[in-house]
Amino acid sequence: MSSNPVAATVASLMPRAKEELTELVAFKSVADFDQFPREESEGAARWIADALTAEGFEDVALLDTPDGTQSVYGHLPGPEGAKTVLLYAHYDVQPPLDEAGWATPPFELTERDGRWYGRGSADCKGGVVMHLLALRALKANGGVPVHVKMIVEGSEEQGTGGLERYAEDHPELLQADTIVIGDAGNFRVGLPTVTSTLRGMTLVRVRVDTLEGNLHSGQFGGAAPDALAALVRVLDSLRAEDGSTTVDGLTVDSAWDGLQYDEEQFRKDAKVLDGVQLIGSGTVADRIWARPAVTVLGIDCPPVVGATPSVQAGARALISLRVPPGVDAAEATRLLRAHLESRTPWGARVSTEQIGQGQAFRADTTSPAYRAMAEAMAVAYPGQEMQYAGQGGSIPLCNTLASLYPKAEILLIGLSEPEAQIHAVNESVSPEELERLSVAEALFLRNYASGAN
Repeated sequence: MSSNPVAATVASLMPRAKEELTELVAFKSVADFDQFPREESEGAARWIADALTAEGFEDVALLDTPDGTQSVYGHLPGPEGAKTVLLYAHYDVQPPLDEAGWATPPFELTERDGRWYGRGSADCKGGVVMHLLALRALKANGGVPVHVKMIVEGSEEQGTGGLERYAEDHPELLQADTIVIGDAGNFRVGLPTVTSTLRGMTLVRVRVDTLEGNLHSGQFGGAAPDALAALVRVLDSLRAEDGSTTVDGLTVDSAWDGLQYDEEQFRKDAKVLDGVQLIGSGTVADRIWARPAVTVLGIDCPPVVGATPSVQAGARALISLRVPPGVDAAEATRLLRAHLESRTPWGARVSTEQIGQGQAFRADTTSPAYRAMAEAMAVAYPGQEMQYAGQGGSIPLCNTLASLYPKAEILLIGLSEPEAQIHAVNESVSPEELERLSVAEALFLRNYASGAN
């Protein structure tokens, strides 16, 4: 790959990339300000704004979005008459979870076994650095041949929709001919992949109440309705015997006809314990890319340590439902809430509340931008052809951008391959993937410019 001047430039920039990612990872930029200081997110936003200014971006701004967070915007002018490409990433991260479960501190980028570990290293601070590397490589080899807009979101992981609403209120700001979302990932290390579909999602909180207050389980247990037991029964109704998601009225048997996911490889990637079965039916790709998936994210109930012999008067849970392309997220939310309310036993009082929602996404893979990316990835990954995969996760902004700019082509690439373990402890990024994808993005921008009319 180093025989290509762009690739050689990116390779020479990798030590600087590691330094910058180290600085970015050090910000504890979790956009949940009840848990983490707002100053950490604001510091990361300022770091990115300064980086864009240093690269010659104009109109660099910290955008105050309606959810109380900041997104960073900048515009890098290109040649007169050139196409406009929007580059997206996000700087907010998931909480580190169990910090004791990390082999090294989550907010200190640490090299180990050929990978760089740290929260946000792959998802998606590495994506910020990827965009910077691609642009620097082009500037060192003839210039950036397109107009570039860059937007770096500050609350993607929270699903609070700040940037979506800001974009809807300022539709001219992010308008572009093509949009590159740097928040996806290769199917596996070394296999260049664009993500052609994303599942949408909805978050619903459910509460069950049965008594005015907790009761002694010896004196009243057996007749007094237990709210926690009622909630457990409701949650169990969301799955069939084989573990498939079952929400009344929701289609659950769609099929995936693209790249397939070997079941044994999935078990390895997911670190499934020996002897434990996978859940659901159909192929693995069907289950994680083409079908709905419900997950109980949390339950409020007494912890085991310190529990008293009581019948619980109330209990609640937070439920995530991933929604496949072709299913309207608002309708899925309505069906989920109706299911929870109708399946609550014993006449218990039940209430549901929608917390967040995002639509699924399906890209047009026949567009010129996809051909330009395929050619770029063939150079960045010698001997490999670009693959099309789905992603079970959600990026709600994709649908907002697709609705605002129906003629824009949207491509999803990124650093979140299976070994990255995004959202889990010991998240990491492959520096080789960062290097190759930066090369691919740079060559894509060049290919796209030369092929554009």
